[in-house]
Amino acid sequence: MNVEAYLKRIGASRPDTPDLAALKELQRRHMLHVPFENLDVIRQVPITLDTASFYEKVIGRRRGGFCYELNGLFSTLLKELGFTVRLIAATVAKPDGTWGMPESHATILAELDQSYLVDVGFGDSARSPVPLDGTPVEDVSGVYRAAKVTDADGLYDLQRADEDEGWIALYRFSTAPRSLESFAEACSFNQTSPESHFTQKLLATKATAAGRVTISGDQLIETAGDVKSKRPLAPEELEKTLNGRLGLFV
Repeated sequence: MNVEAYLKRIGASRPDTPDLAALKELQRRHMLHVPFENLDVIRQVPITLDTASFYEKVIGRRRGGFCYELNGLFSTLLKELGFTVRLIAATVAKPDGTWGMPESHATILAELDQSYLVDVGFGDSARSPVPLDGTPVEDVSGVYRAAKVTDADGLYDLQRADEDEGWIALYRFSTAPRSLESFAEACSFNQTSPESHFTQKLLATKATAAGRVTISGDQLIETAGDVKSKRPLAPEELEKTLNGRLGLFV
């Protein structure tokens, strides 16, 4: 991995020290520069669990990816920069309150003064490390915390605050270490199964300083603070919008 090329891709400088401030800045810049997207899934281009192929795609071709690619690659960068991190697995919560495929989401745990959840591969989520001691973190996308699951060793929920419903679980994660290869079944399911929401329609989303820009199917959705706009995208607009608004070269 060419660390300097990776840092240039996300608009970051090599940190002097692998500390919390540096981790916050790296995560924030990664989310501002590298989209979460499923273009290869929609085009039926196979995704293999290999960091070299992730690097060629995200850095070499200036693409994005989904959780295995983005968190797999980012965790490798963090290790190269001297951080103590490991991949972990999470089970995503569905809108109806049930749970998705068990442990199908790949995310990152970082060890500093305490443990922190770090995720650059979940779309609209926390832009800075979330401490496992329950302290909330806030950014333009919302307020987040990690809540320990009662009577379950090493299990936590990543939650987002909702003014009407209180704390809502986004996913449940285990602190147990996982290898990239251990996500093979989940990766295959998410890119091929008709039951996977990734195979249903195009999704490309990237954080902005004020909010987020998203292409979902044939809709362009933009948020800035509490203001949200949505409009249809004509087929001939798609490539230009992916390039101009999300920085995706396809």
